Amino acid sequence: MTANFLQNTFVIQSGTWQKKRTICLIPSLMSSKEDIRPGLPMLRQIREARRKEEKQQEANLKNRQKSLKEEEQERRDIGLKNALGHENKGFALLQKMGYKSGQALGKSGDGIVEPIPLNVKTGKSGIGHEALLKRKAEEKLESYRRKVHMKNQAEEKAAEQFRMRLKNKQDEMKLEGDLRRSQRACQQLDTQKNIQVPREAWYWLRVEEEDEEEEKEENEQDEDEYDSEDLSVLDKLQILTSYLREEHLYCIWCGTAYEDKEDLSSNCPGPTSADHD
Repeated sequence: MTANFLQNTFVIQSGTWQKKRTICLIPSLMSSKEDIRPGLPMLRQIREARRKEEKQQEANLKNRQKSLKEEEQERRDIGLKNALGHENKGFALLQKMGYKSGQALGKSGDGIVEPIPLNVKTGKSGIGHEALLKRKAEEKLESYRRKVHMKNQAEEKAAEQFRMRLKNKQDEMKLEGDLRRSQRACQQLDTQKNIQVPREAWYWLRVEEEDEEEEKEENEQDEDEYDSEDLSVLDKLQILTSYLREEHLYCIWCGTAYEDKEDLSSNCPGPTSADHD
């Protein structure tokens, strides 16, 4: 790009100085420079390629030949949207019998107004296959519900068994506590009556620190009519409480030693823990 540049020169003509103008053509220093910022040419190329691709896609979409299914769907939709005209033979016969557009079918006019909807079957499965799939899904759901119900029942049963075991353990601990109380009371009351040896070895609490010789002597003693190890805690408690009531007129649940049997029977609720609840 160039621009005009004025240059003044002076020449002598006829003894006088005269001013002469000349025009020089030189490259313009003020010409517009090309934008050479980094990355801009690449962005322009990407935008141009994207515009070309979009135009190509639009052209392909316009020129694409529709498939047979798409054409059938379009014709079907157009036919369903448009009401039947007088040129339709079935509609003409209905009009001859007194039918009007928008009127319900039937002699009394209680029939349907809208035609039966069209249900197009697009898959390759046979008739009744969808009903079979539906029935199988319902059976699967019912089986899942049964499994969940059985699982819940098993969990409830396990929880109930755990509660029963816990209750039995608590009852057993309570019985053992009552037995120890009875043994201490028996030992104390027997000692007050100068009874040095208990009627049965388990009537008294065993001393934890015993000599080995005493343990050997106890092991060598003849067995009694029944072995104490064969008795349950409940059996021992019943036998020992009966002994305390008969021999010492004492009830461990009342915590009282009565004067005589009549006083015991009239003032004590009963021989068991349940009687004192």
